[in-house]
Amino acid sequence: MTVCAPAELDRVYDYLGAGAHFVPLPRLGDPATVTALRNACIGADVVHAHGLPASVRAALALSGRTGGPGGGGRAPLVTTWDSRVHVDGAGGGMLRLLERRTVRAATVVLGTSSELVDRARRRGARDARLAPVTVPAARGPVCLHDGKARAELGAVDRPLLMAVGALERGRGYRTLLDAARSWRELDPQPLLVIAGEGRERAALQRRIAAEGLPVRLIGRREDVAELLAAADVAVLPSRWEARSLLAQEALRLGVPLVATAVGGVPELVGDAAELVPYGDAEALAGAVRGLLEDVERRMDLAAAGRVQARSWPTEDETVAHVLSVYDELVGR
Repeated sequence: MTVCAPAELDRVYDYLGAGAHFVPLPRLGDPATVTALRNACIGADVVHAHGLPASVRAALALSGRTGGPGGGGRAPLVTTWDSRVHVDGAGGGMLRLLERRTVRAATVVLGTSSELVDRARRRGARDARLAPVTVPAARGPVCLHDGKARAELGAVDRPLLMAVGALERGRGYRTLLDAARSWRELDPQPLLVIAGEGRERAALQRRIAAEGLPVRLIGRREDVAELLAAADVAVLPSRWEARSLLAQEALRLGVPLVATAVGGVPELVGDAAELVPYGDAEALAGAVRGLLEDVERRMDLAAAGRVQARSWPTEDETVAHVLSVYDELVGR
């Protein structure tokens, strides 16, 4: 297997250590990327692109290319849609054009949520299929309500709320801070901890300080599972998610979750979370407050979360599903 990606990603995912042949690509937007991909795809039986930018470049690289199984015709292109870009105005029209061209160039489109599969079909995909991806379970024991983690975060004698994700527009953190204003009235006052980095950090921090909000920004962390396990409630206020990593971790750990009813979230969590509309600070604040005041409801959600997590495909099943698609295409 050959993996083509920016050089820095190999340091994160260790493609070489996993036994793959690695082809470093130029920076995103560099015209040389398509040339590098075209050369890497020579003789390929199947080409699999992940995400819209990679799919656009893979489609360009394969255009006019011959080869593939038995040397006849272009190698089949598989694309995976696992996210959705929101662009307004003229940029939105360009985005839809790129989506249409990409899915029509693909032999198979794999969507990680039913909503993404439907979107691909609306854009003209010939063959779009559901291919949910599950985050591997954390290795080793994770202690719920770990006292050390709570002490570090400053939530020994108060409820701990946890949110995780890049501090970017569309992640719902402004709405979350609106909700945090009402939690100041609770006794004891809950502490909201947000793990992640991004361009919105400075603006969020200024607002936290100016309004005296019970919120801490702790930056990017490697021990998210341990911190999340120590929380009383996890919060996911995003504008859109496919198969949220936070939602998967929370349910698997038995941490009650309040999330926005967007994208693939309802399909992912089922009845094992409290769902609220995106951008509705009052509904978000009320759902969290209701859980903090209802121990039995939190226990019910914790149990339901673990049951729901067992319904997701395992890592091995996810890999087997993708390999079965490859086998199908090579055998045609």
